[in-house]
Amino acid sequence: MAEEIPVIAIDGPGGSGKGVITYKLAAHLGFHILDSGALYRIIGLAARNHSVELDGEPALAELARTLDVRFEPTQDPEAPLRIMLEGADVTKALRTDDAARDASRVAPLAKVRESIGALQHSFRQFPGLVADGRDMGTVVFTDAVVKIYLTASAEARAERRYNQLKDKDIGVNLHDLFESIQARDERDMKRAVAPLKPAQDAYVIDSTALDIDQVFALVLSAVQEKLAAVKDKLG
Repeated sequence: MAEEIPVIAIDGPGGSGKGVITYKLAAHLGFHILDSGALYRIIGLAARNHSVELDGEPALAELARTLDVRFEPTQDPEAPLRIMLEGADVTKALRTDDAARDASRVAPLAKVRESIGALQHSFRQFPGLVADGRDMGTVVFTDAVVKIYLTASAEARAERRYNQLKDKDIGVNLHDLFESIQARDERDMKRAVAPLKPAQDAYVIDSTALDIDQVFALVLSAVQEKLAAVKDKLG
């Protein structure tokens, strides 16, 4: 039964560190990974590749249903997943600010979200899943055994994103990034479908003043405590 496979949901705004924490946690536990945010970026990129308008909901939903996408593990701690779309490596293309904006336009569309529901749930396999996104704990995996909500100030997230892209030789302006993050936060939090917010039973962690190791320690502690409690309950 899929319901017996533990899911750890890690939600939060872009740049809060949830991607890195997801990879570290999955590696530590030996769990599978779902990068749900990448799915919406992939749809946006596929739409541009196939000349589908980003506000054309029916066409986008059909495109999402037929996605040829694979997540391949790598040995690179900075990019632990290689994302393949229609046989091409699109990992770098999906990490641009343009891809993030496209994802934010695609994600609120109800028909698109419905069309990838089965794909998202297909990642729930033994021994468990760490799911990274914006509505993993509130919509997709409401029965997740642990729900984490990572956040940070827009300034801190813009600076992190700037440094990340700069290190990868992707040209970007810090002020433009900050404004883009603020605008995306507002869209994500105010959208009618699956708005960005912590689940009622989520552990909320503000990473503004923390480094990644400190955040991971807090997350791992919460996860281990919850998993132990569930194990004890099951006997």
